[in-house]
Amino acid sequence: MGYCAAVTTAAAAAAALTAYGVNDTIASCEFHSINNIAPTKEPATGILFPKLCNGLTFVGCGVRYKYGFVKVYAVGAYIDPIAMNAVKKEGAAAIEEALLDPTYPKTIRIVMNRSLSAAKFADAIAEALEPRMGGKDLDKLKEFKDLNPPVDLVQGAEMTMTIRGDTMMYTNCAGGIGAIHSRVFCEALCDAYFGKDCVSTSLKKDVVEGVKKL
Repeated sequence: MGYCAAVTTAAAAAAALTAYGVNDTIASCEFHSINNIAPTKEPATGILFPKLCNGLTFVGCGVRYKYGFVKVYAVGAYIDPIAMNAVKKEGAAAIEEALLDPTYPKTIRIVMNRSLSAAKFADAIAEALEPRMGGKDLDKLKEFKDLNPPVDLVQGAEMTMTIRGDTMMYTNCAGGIGAIHSRVFCEALCDAYFGKDCVSTSLKKDVVEGVKKL
C-alpha cells in the first residue's frame, strides 16, 4: 500500500499559492492551540481543523458518509470573512446563495478518516460533479483525476480545493499543486458541498451557522 503524506512541501506550496494570490506566510493550513484560534474537532471523526487554511478562515466542518454509516472523510470549509461581511447579516438564504457562488473565495479541506485509493477518491468527486455541470467542460473532470497520484490515501491524508472565481487550486495528498480553470467546474464543486443535495449535510449546516457567527 502506498503512503500519501498529508503534509505539503512548504516551498513549492507557498510559491504556487503566492502566485495564485494567497499570502506566502499563510499558504497552508495553520494549527494553533491558544485562545480563540485553537483548532476545531469534527465530532464524528475527531479530526482537527485549523483556524486558517490558504489564507481563509474556518467556518465549519462535517463528515462524508458512504452507505449512511461509513465515515469516509471529514471536510471543513474556509471563507474570506471580509467578502462575507455583508452577506452574513442577511440570513441563512443569502449565506447559502453566497456559498454557491465561486466569486466568494473558499477552501474545502478534506481529511481522510479511512484508507482509500486516490483514484477512487477522485472518481467519487467526479461522479458528484458531472450531473451538476450540464454537459459543459466535462474534460475538466479528467484533468482533476489526473491531479491525483496513483497511490493509496491513508487515514489522515488531506487534500485542499481553493475556489476563486473560475479557478480551483488543488493540493493533492502528496503536496502536488495544480489548477482547474472552469467556471462550470467551480460552480459544480460549490453545489456539491453547499447545494440542496450536498455530499455532507453536516458540513453545510455547520458552515451556515459558522458564517453567521463571524
